[in-house]
Amino acid sequence: MENKKVIVVTGGAGFVGSHLCEELVKDKNNTVISIDNYFTGSEENHIEGVQYINDEAKNIADHILHADLVYHLGEYSRVEQSFDDINTVFDFNTQGLIKVLQFCKEQNAKLVYSGSSTKYADQGEGPHQSPYAWTKSTNTDLVQAYAKWFDIDYAITYFYNVYGKREISTGKYATLIAKFNQKMKNGEPLTIVAPGTQKRNFTHIDDIVSGLILVGYNGSGDGYGIGNPKAYSIIEIVNMFNPEDVDYLEPRPGNRMTADVVTDKTRTLGWEPKKSIEDYIDQLRKVNWTQSEVNN
Repeated sequence: MENKKVIVVTGGAGFVGSHLCEELVKDKNNTVISIDNYFTGSEENHIEGVQYINDEAKNIADHILHADLVYHLGEYSRVEQSFDDINTVFDFNTQGLIKVLQFCKEQNAKLVYSGSSTKYADQGEGPHQSPYAWTKSTNTDLVQAYAKWFDIDYAITYFYNVYGKREISTGKYATLIAKFNQKMKNGEPLTIVAPGTQKRNFTHIDDIVSGLILVGYNGSGDGYGIGNPKAYSIIEIVNMFNPEDVDYLEPRPGNRMTADVVTDKTRTLGWEPKKSIEDYIDQLRKVNWTQSEVNN
């Protein structure tokens, strides 16, 4: 870009946010600022050249005097865990968004909001399946209404099962591919939440970021899905890892079976997914498990 821009990424020290910051800061015309409360983010994800603020997204106006573009990624983002963390979910997702919207109104800044593909799950039932899904779905309604009321420029994106470098691999908030990779390295059984036939559209972080940047610069309105069109069941993913042992877990609330991939608007901007989960898992095997077997 030719014009200098101040770009704020809430959740910029998290998995998706750090990759987005890393790409945005490559353009020397950009001033990139992250605001993150480090709930799941980490200082290990910091990128050289990015300015970091340790605080809640809802306090954005206390720290930042000007912004041209705000990527609001800094919300609670786990489905099954949201039942136990319901107070945190509403604090992060509801209180945070209204303050970010007010900030964008005052700054005349464009907002790119990261919705959730759970909105499109199970023939429209997705928004009611978990506290997380409900807040994310209602937040997309709020963004559209607020933008209409106060004439804010906005775009809403939807991610589908992001994987790649910097995923959380252990603990309560671990994501599936990173967790499986860690278990393989440790020689532990992989776990499948029953029934295992639930399907996911695993999308590489590089494809997510390229979509986010296109939407940030050129998108307008709702409906920018960023997801690989090819869906795999959890059983199929486990078979790609080819573990020695598999443990089945009881079904869990909020665990959707399918989700429609809504990418038409993103593709009109020139976006196409370029990476596959099969190739990624194959690379993990070559780099991690083969070496582990040699060490053992």
